[in-house]
Amino acid sequence: MTAVVEKPAVSRTRDEPGGSFRAVFALALFESRRLLTRIPVLLAFAVYLGWTVWRAGRDGDGYPALQDVDRATQSAPMLVGLAVLLSVNHAALRSRRHGTERHFAVLVLPQWCRTVAHALSVVAAALLTAVCVAGQFGREALRPGAIGHGSVGELLVGPLTVLLCGLLGLLAAALVRSALAAPLMIVFCLFLFMFLSGVGTGDGWERWLMPAVGEASSNTLPSDLMGRPAAWHALYLAGLGLTLGLLAVLVAGGRRPAVLAGAAGALAMTLVGGVAQSAGDSPELVKARERATVHPEQVQACVRRDGSTYCAFPGWGPRVADWAGVVDRVRSLAGGGAHEQDVVVRQRVEARYGLSGDGALMPLERPHEVTVGTRWGGNRVPEFSAAVAGVLIAGDEKAATSICDGRIVPLMWLAVGWESDPLDALRRVRLDDSITGSAMVLQPTSGLSMTEAQTEVLRALLDLPRGEAGARVKDRWAELTAPKVTAARAAELLDLPAPEGEDKCD
Repeated sequence: MTAVVEKPAVSRTRDEPGGSFRAVFALALFESRRLLTRIPVLLAFAVYLGWTVWRAGRDGDGYPALQDVDRATQSAPMLVGLAVLLSVNHAALRSRRHGTERHFAVLVLPQWCRTVAHALSVVAAALLTAVCVAGQFGREALRPGAIGHGSVGELLVGPLTVLLCGLLGLLAAALVRSALAAPLMIVFCLFLFMFLSGVGTGDGWERWLMPAVGEASSNTLPSDLMGRPAAWHALYLAGLGLTLGLLAVLVAGGRRPAVLAGAAGALAMTLVGGVAQSAGDSPELVKARERATVHPEQVQACVRRDGSTYCAFPGWGPRVADWAGVVDRVRSLAGGGAHEQDVVVRQRVEARYGLSGDGALMPLERPHEVTVGTRWGGNRVPEFSAAVAGVLIAGDEKAATSICDGRIVPLMWLAVGWESDPLDALRRVRLDDSITGSAMVLQPTSGLSMTEAQTEVLRALLDLPRGEAGARVKDRWAELTAPKVTAARAAELLDLPAPEGEDKCD
């Protein structure tokens, strides 16, 4: 009997053009859907969106400068990035966790291609973050009174942070085949962010190694004076993220020339961006900051309204109408020559230290010249109003900040008497947010000292009907604005009860 032995059929696979790419793309879509519907990612986006909506319009000034708004979009995406890190790492280890890794060996798609698909799912999360960032920035840009312009480099930090975190989780899955690696990495990142938060707001080059770089100052500077290497930092983050992703592909077995070339190019991007962002301020920027601080008139445009002159930095022209409205209202309450006195309103900023420090503005000694800052709205309005009132009474800012007598009463009447809620404006312009006792009154430059007795007289004056109070102030204007007048004398001139509190300035 003869046995016929047949050779087993050889399995053949069709290598269709573009087949691998279509398979990777299909797997990337599947992993993207799974990633964006994971509980940690959904919660992170919910918290991110909730925080963004809750914070919208709650800034103290109310009139945003877009060169500050773009930086405000950078910190919240870190939460999304950590959630993506955990979820991508968990997805990349799914086959090992479920014991199905051996089944993938019979598939046409090798492991490194599956790693590429996971990397593309991180891109989807970064793009969704970019949409959220664009919405946050766009909402502020459409608010009435918004000025300036944002930086694309600054706006890219949030999405690139998510990309960086996700690809870091993917690389961790390729190097450490354990589900504990990602949680430990998140704890380490949180510790690093909290412990090194001071690095991100310092002034050294090393702060630019962090994903989001904050500033210690709350100053608002013209865009050309900020000196933040936003474009180079975005290149650094993009290069670092690509480097991590391509390293994960290499570890997974992707040794193709395109992958090796891409890894080399990504590393070059990281080095170029990292070195360029650490260069520091150029001599031209230092000179421009000095000129804007010491000689702002050289870079400002001035316009005249109703006899007064308003000088602003480029981009702040729309603010002139707001400043002029405050000046007109303050002058309308003044008596004597102050009622018709023209002033020069000059925008000033301390830019020599950039955004790394808050430098105080010194009072001017130029007659009838008033300082206004680069921020507007909220408490900035009564502060500017107090500065205008001080110049109308004392003649210049230097003399106004030295007032330590009963002239504070008519000064503060001019500053807050025109407001719809004078007591609320008084509270907002005082350092301790009080309407009783002694306190410091804030201004764009040095503040004023207000005694308890002066506060009592002003409160009594504000309790009167506005028309009656304004008439009393104008009738006794010369006596009320005479040097060395006491709070008790001011109360007598205004036909108000004598104050009981102390009338001694600090």
